[in-house]
Amino acid sequence: MHAFPIETMPPLVRDFASYKLTIQGCSQKTVDEYLSDLRLFFKYIYAKRYGIAVPSEMFEKLDISRLNTEFICSVTTEEIYDFFVYVSTERRNNAAAKSRKLSAIKAFYKFICQKRRIMEKNPAIDIEAPKKKQTLPKYLSVEESISLLQAVENDEESKTKERDYAIITLFLNCGMRLSELCGINLNDIDRDLRSLRVLGKGSKERIVYLNDACRDALSKYLEIRKSEKYKSLNTNALFISKQYKRISNKTVQWLVYKYLSLAGLDYKHFSTHKLRHTAATLMYQTGKVDVRVLKEILGHEQLNTTQIYTHVSDKGMEDAVSENPLANMKFHKK
Repeated sequence: MHAFPIETMPPLVRDFASYKLTIQGCSQKTVDEYLSDLRLFFKYIYAKRYGIAVPSEMFEKLDISRLNTEFICSVTTEEIYDFFVYVSTERRNNAAAKSRKLSAIKAFYKFICQKRRIMEKNPAIDIEAPKKKQTLPKYLSVEESISLLQAVENDEESKTKERDYAIITLFLNCGMRLSELCGINLNDIDRDLRSLRVLGKGSKERIVYLNDACRDALSKYLEIRKSEKYKSLNTNALFISKQYKRISNKTVQWLVYKYLSLAGLDYKHFSTHKLRHTAATLMYQTGKVDVRVLKEILGHEQLNTTQIYTHVSDKGMEDAVSENPLANMKFHKK
C-alpha cells in the first residue's frame, strides 16, 4: 500500500514504481520517496514548457497523471540541469536532497531505457551527483551509553522497563536500524539467544549475533513476553506496545528520547539512528573490528558507507603520533 498517492503519477511512472517494489525489492518508503521527487520533476518540466509560473498556485495544482510516454521520453539533459538550478535556488535544497532527486531521475530513466527499451539515449546518464559535505556521525561515548542504560533501570514509574532496556541494549550493541528492530519476530531469535534474524533495506535478511549483554536483556524481557498475559495475542512480534500490538517506529523513537532526557543527554540531539552510530563506532574503536566485518554487521551495501566510522575518532592518529621515535625529544636550554 503506497503512502504516496500513486494515482497522481503518469502510467509509465507507476510501472517504474511497481518494478522497484516487486522485482528489485525496494522498500515502500524508498519507492514513495522516488515518486515524490519524480512528481516535482515532471510538474516542473511541464510548467516550464507551457509557461506556467514556478512557483504559483497553478503549479501546485498541476495534474501530471496523464503525461504520456512521448512527453516523458522528450525530456532533455538541459531540462534536467534546469530543474536542479530550480531546486537549488528556489527550494534551497542541500546536496543530500539534490542527490536523492537525481537518484530518482536516474533510476527512472535507466528503467525506461534498459528495461522497457522505449528510449535509446538516457538524458540523465552523464549527470554527476552534487558533492555532499561529509559530516562525521554523532555517537555516545561509553560513559554516556552506560548512563542511558542506567536511566532505564532507574525509571521507577515505567511499566515496560524490561522491554525498553532490551530495545536500547540491542541498539547500542548490535547497531541495527529502527525498522529492523521493530520488525523482529519471536521466531527470528534462536533458542540459545546467540543470534537473531532481521530484515534490512531492500528486504534483505541478515543474521545479527548477540553478546552477553543482549542475551541477558532479552532473556529478562522474554520472561514477560512469553507470559500468560501475552499468550493470547494474535501477533508474533517480539516487542509489544501498551496497546498489545507490534511496537511502532514512533513509539521506539519516543522512548529513546525519553531516556536520553532522563540521562541528561537530550541536549546533544541524539536519536535512534545515533544509537546505531554508537554501536558501530564503539565496535570499531574498542573492539578492533575490521571495517569489512563491520559492513556485514551493519548491513551496508557498499564499503564506503561503513568507512566513515574509520574517521570518527582521533585516537588512532593520536596514538600514531605518540609512537613516533622522536616523540620524547625535548628542548634543553643551555
